[in-house]
Amino acid sequence: MEQHEHGGHGDPGEHGRHSHPGEHDELQNAAEFAGVPDAFQRLWTPHRMAYIEGGPQPHIDECPFDRAPTLSDEEGLIVARGEHAYVLLNLFPYNSGHLLVCPYRHVSTYDLATDAEVAEMASLTQTAMRVLTAVSNCDGFNIGMNQGRVAGAGVAGHLHQHIVPRWASDANFFPIIARTKALPQLLGDVRAMVQAAWPAPAAR
Repeated sequence: MEQHEHGGHGDPGEHGRHSHPGEHDELQNAAEFAGVPDAFQRLWTPHRMAYIEGGPQPHIDECPFDRAPTLSDEEGLIVARGEHAYVLLNLFPYNSGHLLVCPYRHVSTYDLATDAEVAEMASLTQTAMRVLTAVSNCDGFNIGMNQGRVAGAGVAGHLHQHIVPRWASDANFFPIIARTKALPQLLGDVRAMVQAAWPAPAAR
């Protein structure tokens, strides 16, 4: 068989030839590209490039929730900053738009938070729900805190609350059988979208 420069086999045909940007405005059927069709579906996961290009993660002894506020919003995946707490995207999201609400102070459990921290975390959680509903049309939420490593806290030393948007169609065989989540949006795109929709703080 002749090997084509596209890396597949067979006649590339009209749709298999190289095209220049702007030459074709219509969507093209992937089945018509050069290559040999098979029985497999392709799961494209461009969000993984965020981890690949990001290089090594911070040292395990460094608390990511202490570090995030010292970075720019883009680098720290921060959506909103309050006086006592802030909101950021989860680096390992369960769903697109999976947010975390954290106090700036390094405390491990909810009972150690001050009244001001608790009140602001609650207010930020409500705002996050409204924003996510507006930008993603989600149907519900999972909201909760894992207190301590024995309870499943990934970063047990720093209190954080999860806000996970849910859709009626987001439960399928992938997470149940394959322990895999398909995420359609890049983290940076989600962060920018949520931050843009976040209401400005009221004047004091």
